[in-house]
Amino acid sequence: MREILPALSRWYEAGATFGLATVVSVSRSAPRDPGAAMAVGPDGEVVGSVSGGCVEGAVFELAQGVVESGEARLETFGYSDEDAFAVGLTCGGEITLLVRPVSRESDPGFAEVAAAVAGQRPVALATVLAGPAPRGATLAVWPERVSGTLGSGGLDAAVSADARGELAQGATGQRHYGARGERREDDVTVFLQSFAPPPRMLVFGAIDFAAAVARIGGFLGYRVTVCDARPVFATPKRFPGDVEVVVDWPHRYLRGTVTDERTVICVLTHDPKFDVPLLDVALRSPAAYVGAMGSRRTHDDRLKQLRDTGLGNAELARLRSPIGLDLGARTPEEVAVSIAAEIVALRWGGSGAALTDTTGAIHPPGTGPRDGPE
Repeated sequence: MREILPALSRWYEAGATFGLATVVSVSRSAPRDPGAAMAVGPDGEVVGSVSGGCVEGAVFELAQGVVESGEARLETFGYSDEDAFAVGLTCGGEITLLVRPVSRESDPGFAEVAAAVAGQRPVALATVLAGPAPRGATLAVWPERVSGTLGSGGLDAAVSADARGELAQGATGQRHYGARGERREDDVTVFLQSFAPPPRMLVFGAIDFAAAVARIGGFLGYRVTVCDARPVFATPKRFPGDVEVVVDWPHRYLRGTVTDERTVICVLTHDPKFDVPLLDVALRSPAAYVGAMGSRRTHDDRLKQLRDTGLGNAELARLRSPIGLDLGARTPEEVAVSIAAEIVALRWGGSGAALTDTTGAIHPPGTGPRDGPE
């Protein structure tokens, strides 16, 4: 939903009612993940996508219908063996959508949630899908407070606790409760959508390759920082405008920077006096990805020096070096694609093989988003 917020906020502030469709579950090769959204505005304007084009026509009509009726609907779309051109997903997957009307009257807390998301402040939105509580009822959960209600104090308390846990992980998905928030019951189904701040990409070494990696990192939704100890190279004009540029010794900067399980670290300095102390810090951090540029000979020498710092086999096994997938890349832009491909493959458990050489589901079950990019 993040990418369509400007249009939603514009409609909301104008006092209009719009229909908002959100993907709340998927199976098999569905084209969009939970959290993907599409909205239909008061003049028939459409923003966003829930299926890449397969069912958007039907969702358009649903969105207009919920605006007219004022009642949320839960709809499932799947592949039709009898008619692949009927309303359905020709990719063979299945998606379930919550389509609900949004206005100042029906959702008075929407503006506050939208402002938090736009300002990159963490917030989770809990929405009732099924149960005795009204379908489409919402509860907004911040780390320190909540707004709205799902119908009962017990349910609100249980959902708030779970939402904060999901928010810490950047996770999105469904949870089930009793009518008063009881665990291990199935009376109420709630969709928890996390809007965590964008994950961080830390790029060390302000070289041409770093500029290309920074650009593709921003494209993938990361908040990118480039760090180099050499001020002649670490200048903002050499990088995209939204990239933070820091002049500092890499290991010192990383030691003083908060990292988490979504952070990716790309070491492109290609200089042992920078690389070794930096990687000693990086490989002890919780970062999801640590990659370092260099030849295989450089990698072997680097491993010896890192062992001397006290790193063990488990920590050294986390190091992706030489960095990137084997794409035959040569230019900085091609190398950036190679690095980005490795990051994506590691995040989702991909093999890096050509899809034409693989079998089975393209998107295996249980591989939902962990950082709330929608």
